[in-house]
Amino acid sequence: MQFNVITIFPGLINSYCQESLLGKAQKKKLIKVNAVNLRDFAVDKHNSVDDAPYGGGPGMVMMVEPLCKAIKKIVGRKKQNVILLSARGKQFDQPTAKRFAKLKNITLVCGRYEGVDQRVIDNLIDEEVSVGPYVLQGGELGALIMIETISRFIPGVLGNKESLTEETFSLPGDAGEYPQYTRPDKFKTWKVPPVLLSGDHKKIKEWREKALSTIHPQPSQGRT
Repeated sequence: MQFNVITIFPGLINSYCQESLLGKAQKKKLIKVNAVNLRDFAVDKHNSVDDAPYGGGPGMVMMVEPLCKAIKKIVGRKKQNVILLSARGKQFDQPTAKRFAKLKNITLVCGRYEGVDQRVIDNLIDEEVSVGPYVLQGGELGALIMIETISRFIPGVLGNKESLTEETFSLPGDAGEYPQYTRPDKFKTWKVPPVLLSGDHKKIKEWREKALSTIHPQPSQGRT
């Protein structure tokens, strides 16, 4: 799968995606991350990609022409899996990541400043996505979150397939993740629950389910 990321800070994208599982996945050619410098598509000698908004107001707005040129250079004339990272977009979640992982390519447009010229959104963007109910300086961190989350659904990226099905937000009802322990079984006076050392997988499963219900209690079904 190929990720195209349109940004004014390609170094931020490249440096992160060369490390850890994403770096290994790229070496194995399971994914490819193509960071595209928006300033390469600027139309003036200053490589400008933003300007003051019509009608007045604070801040700057990302210009239509550089974004149009960059997007069409990547995907051609038709819209094709072009996602704008935007605070007003739909909340990104695990099911959305799984859906995107079925694509052969996806283009992530990193918003900056006060936003993006609406003509870009109306004519060149397929979806607007937000990684959380908060405002960031730009879309780069959001793009990295999306790349990592989506990549985990691509076969071969994770060493253990069960890691994906048993982790937080992949469990039924998005219940969360049960407590985890590793060696040593005793540190100072802190001990690992004995059941996890028992080898009894049925009891371990029951303990984990109970621990989940304690951490994330189910809503009451009675009267309120």
